[in-house]
Amino acid sequence: MDEKLDLDRIALRMASVSPDVVAVQEVDSAVERTGRVDQARVLGGLTAMRPLFGAFMPYQGGGYGMALLSRLPVVEWWNHRLPDGAEPRTALTARVRLRSGRTLVLAGIHFYRTEEERLAQATRLLEHLARESDPVVLAGDFNSTPGSAVLQKLAETFAIPDKGADRNTFPTHSPEREIDFVMFRPASRFQVLEYRPLDEPVASDHRPVLMVLVVKGENPRENEP
Repeated sequence: MDEKLDLDRIALRMASVSPDVVAVQEVDSAVERTGRVDQARVLGGLTAMRPLFGAFMPYQGGGYGMALLSRLPVVEWWNHRLPDGAEPRTALTARVRLRSGRTLVLAGIHFYRTEEERLAQATRLLEHLARESDPVVLAGDFNSTPGSAVLQKLAETFAIPDKGADRNTFPTHSPEREIDFVMFRPASRFQVLEYRPLDEPVASDHRPVLMVLVVKGENPRENEP
């Protein structure tokens, strides 16, 4: 927000909450406007996490899209194509192995631009994820507020926890809207320990969102954050 691109301070903000996985939106890879840097790779190196990059589209000699960073082992990953809007869109998805040995699916999204386009993207994403038997965590910029058709559609399948009174995520300098979420399914497999926006007035135009989850096993002693 000070018109400086500084991956080091973004990485420091991520590292400050010791995440196991991170979903990052608006990421460039070898794009002219950002010095042809592979931003996902750099962020992964700075945070000691494995980077995955999912391109929406080619842009200025490289690719524009989003990233996942994971401290947990990545079993497999893919980049689902979603219906195009004003820009192409995908859902970057990875299957990660938990410390118990079980697996979990993490999907990162950035829906855009009109509600009609976002609803089509959400509907296609649900179709992609319908085949998943593993628990699923979905995170990102939905560009949609609570009560919207997009959130109502997702709520048919996903549990969308309440952040509490301090819920708005955009813009960072004076948050007016709640459009960034972390949600999961099935609700019975998770317990939320913490869920809130993080104050970050400079490194991003959105407030980062932190969720601390316990993944429940068949044996309560196997529960793990």
